[in-house]
Amino acid sequence: MNIILLSGGSGKRLWPLSNDIRSKQFIKIFKKEDGTYESMVQRMYRQIKAVDPSATITIATSKTQVSAINNQLGDNVGISIEPCRRDTFPAIALATAYLTDVMNVPEDEAVVVCPVDPYVEDDYFAALGTLCERAATGSANLVLMGMEPTYPSEKYGYIMLSVDQTNKVVFAKVESFKEKPDLETAKRYLEQGALWNGGVFAYKLSYVLDKAKEITGYRDYKDLFDNYENLTKISFDYAVVEKEPEIEVMRFSGQWKDLGTWNTLTEAMEEPAIGEAILNDKCEDVHVINELNVPVLAMGIKNAVICASAQGILVSDKEQSSYIKPFVDKIDQQIMFSEKSWGSYQVITVDEGSMTVKVTLNPGHGMHYHSHKLRDEVWTVVEGTGIATIDDKDIEIKAGDVLTMKAGQKHKVVAKDELKLIEVQIGSEISVHDKEKH
Repeated sequence: MNIILLSGGSGKRLWPLSNDIRSKQFIKIFKKEDGTYESMVQRMYRQIKAVDPSATITIATSKTQVSAINNQLGDNVGISIEPCRRDTFPAIALATAYLTDVMNVPEDEAVVVCPVDPYVEDDYFAALGTLCERAATGSANLVLMGMEPTYPSEKYGYIMLSVDQTNKVVFAKVESFKEKPDLETAKRYLEQGALWNGGVFAYKLSYVLDKAKEITGYRDYKDLFDNYENLTKISFDYAVVEKEPEIEVMRFSGQWKDLGTWNTLTEAMEEPAIGEAILNDKCEDVHVINELNVPVLAMGIKNAVICASAQGILVSDKEQSSYIKPFVDKIDQQIMFSEKSWGSYQVITVDEGSMTVKVTLNPGHGMHYHSHKLRDEVWTVVEGTGIATIDDKDIEIKAGDVLTMKAGQKHKVVAKDELKLIEVQIGSEISVHDKEKH
């Protein structure tokens, strides 16, 4: 089975854990059997491989998320990188061309496209296999997966079917699409047997490659990539789905949750608190996620989410948490935590003329060889061992060592085992742009 996972979004609805670089799909809140935690993208990748070990998985994403994907899934996962954001049709066209031109998948094979962030069980991936097979062997150009509604939701679009749904047939021809309705309209859609549109669909690779040629003028991966910033921003739904006459939908009645807000995300948490937190017995329906090294105490709180991270602190009624985005837009979003392909960094303090950062490097990984024009750096190793290189001289380092790099000095570090160090940046101008690779 070929699968394209769409990994996008700014993550503002799950602030302060997510941002433009660390989106919701990278937040580790799902507890595994061994007691450790995994993220949405890790969970979905693991589930796909459990159902179909030979599946070809390609993640379509922006370049700002590549480091986090490599950090969580390794370096061997297929990634179709968008040079810039251009909505879902260009992203899907580019990823489809990536499969054929880079991964050498034949054009007559089918592929399933789905978001990376729903909360689902293994039956969902078995259904994806059925969807992919239908696209490969059926007469429809496009086959959607429609989620059987569990309540009249105002959050989702609806797929209207052309047949009587009394018997709830598995496959049906699509009659029309409806935008997100008000409550009364949603109730009427349910009475008519409509399905939620979960953004899941399958097609033969040649179908979207031909659509890409028709709409953009380009069909192969290199041309699409080189001209990506000039492509029109348009969703796959508007560009393709709603204009396709030969389209059908497959009903899915298993568990499917869109974890796009704190309210829905906490429904998937197996325990009330992650991190250091105490809730007294008067708390009701309260969830806490604490990434800070300070305790959180909640007393007598009801129907709330509390989240503390280096990016900020959120205390919100669960229902009100769905309306967080316009308030987050007003906050200065300097990135305080980020996962990289080599590890992670967390900003500890920012002062006039200095910034202190905690850097964690994974075993065998290291930074690029680089220098800064406007700042000095002081590294204090607090855990682990590695090899630092300063102006082409290698130095064995261990916990307790302190290294100083003056402005202009080339430097890097490679971890032997997990290496943690405190980096103090000192200068008249502290900027992420003050970095020259060598």
